[in-house]
Amino acid sequence: MISKPKGTYDIYGEEAKKWQYVSRVVDEVMERYNYGFIRTPIFENTEVFHRGVGDTTDIVTKETYDFVDRGERNMTLRPEGTAGVVRSFIENKMYGLASQPVKLYYNGTMYRYERPQSGRDRELTQFGVEVLGCSDAAMDAEVITVAVNIFKLLGLKGIKVKLNSLGDNESRNNYREALVKYLEPHINELCEDCQERLHKNPLRILDCKVDKDNEILKNAPSILDYLNEDSANRFADVQNYLEVLDIDYEVDPKIVRGLDYYSHTVFEIEATVKDFGANNVLAAGGRYDNLVANLGGPETPGIGFACGMGRLIMALDKEEIVLPINNELDAFILYVNDTEKEYALALTQDLRLNGLRVETEYMNRNLKGQFKQADRLNAKFLVILNDEDLVGGEIQVKDNRTKETTMVKEAEIDDYLDLNCR
Repeated sequence: MISKPKGTYDIYGEEAKKWQYVSRVVDEVMERYNYGFIRTPIFENTEVFHRGVGDTTDIVTKETYDFVDRGERNMTLRPEGTAGVVRSFIENKMYGLASQPVKLYYNGTMYRYERPQSGRDRELTQFGVEVLGCSDAAMDAEVITVAVNIFKLLGLKGIKVKLNSLGDNESRNNYREALVKYLEPHINELCEDCQERLHKNPLRILDCKVDKDNEILKNAPSILDYLNEDSANRFADVQNYLEVLDIDYEVDPKIVRGLDYYSHTVFEIEATVKDFGANNVLAAGGRYDNLVANLGGPETPGIGFACGMGRLIMALDKEEIVLPINNELDAFILYVNDTEKEYALALTQDLRLNGLRVETEYMNRNLKGQFKQADRLNAKFLVILNDEDLVGGEIQVKDNRTKETTMVKEAEIDDYLDLNCR
């Protein structure tokens, strides 16, 4: 038997309906916030991610699926959404659009070669937003609010934003120097990855899962002590706007995020989820004011977040949140002979085009078997075709909930079912 690759998954049945429902909620919220959908390629030139995400990040050094195609070009399966969106923003000259900022969202598959575990797969689906062309702190608050409100609409509780600022380039560089100076005498007491990161990406050490409880990291200097006046004022503005929007947040100087392109605001959004352990983070993101220029575009501010669909749906399951998924069929059309079958096919199509969820028989079941199939599909109404009734211009319709049967005029069947199924 041929099996799916390790770290990938099949989504079908009731699970697929959950994914579809959550995706519809995402679409609806994005429409309210005026975000346009964008679809970027699943693979890009390797340079997009190595330059965009950063050569020193774990994603690039350990997790990307890199390959050389038949044209001897270096390609990479996308490990995250932002770099590809920014590449599209530059290539399609969206910075020249009259209406700014450019507000986009995506929902698609990403690929990371890592050890599969609960909530972490090699093929993962993420949705996220990217806002390009706006540096206003109020936009930081809006982006955070988008994620928070999606989680609230889905029924999650205890939603909290953990917030930090990495400041501008000056602030970040000053902090980087102070952090390296502090860590150098203790570096041998940290894990191998942290030792490797010290001079390449020292801020990532603060986010280390191995050494997270190490007293050395707990006593590390805080980035907030190294923000210059402009960065500090900007961070205060973000907090003020979150309070205006009634968003529950707490400042956490240890949040640095794992990608090189972040500056100023960074955040993680968590919810109270039983059996999730200490890591209840469902979405994360931040500001990346240097990324567009790093990928060859004009100086353009940007901010966004991403959320893993698999992890989000796992949270909904663990919290035993029942999504309002419609598992009912509006009508099932039953027949016995070939003449009735032809009529059933035409009527099924007509009702479907009228917006109803309709099914008919394709497996040559007898009438008793068709009744059972209608029950399995949770059909609200049974449309029972009979040649004699059709000659008289009528159709027998049975309400499968009340068990009442009504003879409906053939010309009125669409309106009758539409009225009673809405």
